[in-house]
Amino acid sequence: MTGVPDRPIRTGVVYFVGAGPGAPDLLTVRAARLLEAADLVVFAGSLVPEEAMRGLSPRGRWIDSAGLTREEIVESLARAAEQGQVTVRLASGDPSLFGAMAEMTTALDARGIPWEVVPGVSSVFAAAAALGMELTLPEVSQTVILTRTAGRTPMPPGEDLPSLAAHGSTLVVFLSIDRIGELVSELKRVRPASTPVAVVARASWENERICRGTLETIEETVRKARIMRQALFVVGQVLDPELRKTVRSRLYAADFTHGFREGTISSADPGPPTK
Repeated sequence: MTGVPDRPIRTGVVYFVGAGPGAPDLLTVRAARLLEAADLVVFAGSLVPEEAMRGLSPRGRWIDSAGLTREEIVESLARAAEQGQVTVRLASGDPSLFGAMAEMTTALDARGIPWEVVPGVSSVFAAAAALGMELTLPEVSQTVILTRTAGRTPMPPGEDLPSLAAHGSTLVVFLSIDRIGELVSELKRVRPASTPVAVVARASWENERICRGTLETIEETVRKARIMRQALFVVGQVLDPELRKTVRSRLYAADFTHGFREGTISSADPGPPTK
């Protein structure tokens, strides 16, 4: 890209690259350059649009990790790096979220193989974009919790869904749509059945789908849509379209002073509240 300085690409290094949510044009410039130079790309199966990404990697040998164990993935990456190849582990979204990166980098450290992380656009942000929403709204929710339900990977103490949902903040649940009945049941223990919910499947892909409803209705809606994988579950009052019309950020208020702007009080402004 014109005007964007090239970052040196090193051989013998394993790059953990975020592929973004799926749309190829949401790949970062750095990630695209690495794919173009890659000798080996180990990618995350159905979570990464292989055909679209392959066009960015004319010389790369591609291996689908869907059928591999963690040890086999690490062995493929390590062998290529040791041979002086440009080696990419292409993860869906951003590698730092549910990417098993810690396990792989620990194994690479044990073999003395250097590695680097290239962040990607997470599907949580692609889902928010698809919904046309902010995940935070003033006086509604200023906190976003990213989590999942317990499956084969158990949840640590204190991170069960009812405990997290009790905060009342925006909640985004990954890797759990196949257990939507359990998910809804857990959330209804601490939040009203009327709480707004949205489900976004394959955010940013050509076959993206959106379901909206409440904790009371969303399970039936999702089952009718036959959404069973690759979907995010978003719950919270930030989804209420009426609240969006009334909230105002103080940051951009005329009387709000900060380092780049002097605040002014208009004649229509009643001024600060009296004590």
